[in-house]
Amino acid sequence: MQAKHFEFLIAVVIVIAMPLFMKSGSLASEVLIYALAAMACNLLLGYTGLLSFGQGVFFGLGSYTLGIMLTRLPIPMPLALLAAVVMGGLGAALVGWVAIRQKGTYFVMLTLAFAQMFYFIAYSASDLTGGDNGLMDIPRKSLSIGGQTILPLETPWQYYGFVAVLFLVVYWLLRRVCDSIFGRTLLAVRDNEERAAAVGYNLRLLKLQAFVISGAVTGLAGALHALMTGIAPLSNAEYHTSEMILVMTVIGGTGNLLASLLGAAFYVLLGDWLSTLWPRWLLILGWC
Repeated sequence: MQAKHFEFLIAVVIVIAMPLFMKSGSLASEVLIYALAAMACNLLLGYTGLLSFGQGVFFGLGSYTLGIMLTRLPIPMPLALLAAVVMGGLGAALVGWVAIRQKGTYFVMLTLAFAQMFYFIAYSASDLTGGDNGLMDIPRKSLSIGGQTILPLETPWQYYGFVAVLFLVVYWLLRRVCDSIFGRTLLAVRDNEERAAAVGYNLRLLKLQAFVISGAVTGLAGALHALMTGIAPLSNAEYHTSEMILVMTVIGGTGNLLASLLGAAFYVLLGDWLSTLWPRWLLILGWC
């Protein structure tokens, strides 16, 4: 069995085993949602060598897109999720198009500037985003065709099943991307940009493509989080969200998608446990 097939099998086992060892379906869903965001970040950091602090922009875009569509437009939830993916990709295309023109610290600071700019736009546009209160009362209806329920989503564990299916599909697709010629080329760019450019690769195009894929997946994660909680909060667009996604990616290990799942699980579960001990649990986590 090839290593990539073995890793996918491990991911399937983890997804199936989580309901057996966890009492909260919402917490289990949160693990997979942030694992999606961490995998998307890993595509940038682990495979392309781009340290981006703009992941919160795409996460927030996904949350707000789904929230606006489900609360103000009569469209089905799958289309709202698709729109969140598209908006995440478009937002990443804009951020990436500007940021990839710089390298090193300048690149990092540009992505951070975009994150802060998006946060203040979301805060100021209260008529659209709800401002500091966020978008409230986002409905979570069951998937149905012709009035017949295909997949109920009322309970936390039913929703977990829906998230688990999407997670495994996205994991498989990202695995295909990373194992493709495109993915191998990203590794070449990460290891030695000058040599990759000398061979003839279009570095800006490759980085922009990685940005768009990462943004689309992160947008999906943000939409799923908003659908789980029933609210698209301003905190989803905060700098802390970008930082949290990066920490999950680094904890699990860069350059490996399965490690992103493990890093997200460690961060979310440890954070949930520490929060029962002390409200300022982030200080404890940072010390650890």
